[in-house]
Amino acid sequence: MKNILILGSTGSIGRDSIGVIKENPERYRIVALSANRNVKLLGEQIRSLRPRYACITDTGRVQKLKEAVSDISGIEILSGVEGLIDMVSADEVDLVISAISGSAGLIPTYHAVLNGKDIALANKETLVMAGDIVMRLAKEKGVSIIPIDSEHSAIFQALSGHSREDVKKIILTASGGPFRNMGIDEMKRVSPEQALRHPNWKMGSKITIDSSTLMNKGLEIIEARHLFGFKGDQIEVIIHPESIIHSMVEYLDGSIIAQMGIPNMKIPISYALSYPRHLKLDLPTLRFEQLKSLTFEMPDYKRFRCLSLAMDALEMGNSMCVVLNGANEIAVESFLNYKIGFLEIPYVIEAVMSEHTVKEINSIDEVIELDRWAKHKANEVINRLRRG
Repeated sequence: MKNILILGSTGSIGRDSIGVIKENPERYRIVALSANRNVKLLGEQIRSLRPRYACITDTGRVQKLKEAVSDISGIEILSGVEGLIDMVSADEVDLVISAISGSAGLIPTYHAVLNGKDIALANKETLVMAGDIVMRLAKEKGVSIIPIDSEHSAIFQALSGHSREDVKKIILTASGGPFRNMGIDEMKRVSPEQALRHPNWKMGSKITIDSSTLMNKGLEIIEARHLFGFKGDQIEVIIHPESIIHSMVEYLDGSIIAQMGIPNMKIPISYALSYPRHLKLDLPTLRFEQLKSLTFEMPDYKRFRCLSLAMDALEMGNSMCVVLNGANEIAVESFLNYKIGFLEIPYVIEAVMSEHTVKEINSIDEVIELDRWAKHKANEVINRLRRG
């Protein structure tokens, strides 16, 4: 029996994780949950799952949560980042599902590793921002970090049982998002509502916008670099609109191993929890006779500048990856709030990157400080854009 903590239990990954755990009550017990602002759903989850701890990150909502579950005994209600740190440090916790969206997931995930907790990682920003620091700490603490992202789960599985020295390259697949065939003039007029309509996956708003700009794939390249230890030039991206092949590994002899399945996040979540086992899930199987085709194409780096900016940041160094991520978070938020246009997202990121001089980062505090700087600069660029 594994005792599970879910960071971000009200998001799409958190909800799917609860679904997987409920299908396997003899294997897993949820002992802690967290949410940012969604008191209603977190309260419902507490009532259903009866965890030992629950944390609402928005400190202004903690009293409302306490009132919502006041009739439930044996639960400790926490709040803020400090509450998250207390939860991931708890002796009862065996494994942490890191599913908080964006840079907010870094601090609790880092402290989970610091306290020797195994990680099922969905928060890619943890490794984008502090990959060297976190992976080095995980090695020191003997912590396993198993990816939940479908692409990284696919690579993790395709590498299993093979020598890393025999790998030629890893190939991340991308659906291409909703604007794969749209011209630049049309893309200038894209609305948040259009960008939130992903053709294959149901995800949170931040990751859905990142998928539409292909920044999500850029962040995944950086994450893969840290997770698997390959060089940047050993990581490629291919557009695969059907989202059936989740990623591939090519070996020196020319053989390619691909992991396939229906596009459903419960599959990589289940594997991250049950590794090295594959558990039975109540999901439809992939029916090959119903597949019309599997198609592939190279990404268009001119139309999707975010992907090339992420690759540039990886080549420049870790501090530039922090800047890229921080600027992107502000740009995406501003686009969702109708402050900037779709094609101004990469403009903002590139403008902020141009003001940063790459430097060595040796601590989480330095990462957080640089993230603040990047977000401040991004807001300055957006204010200039709005003034015209």
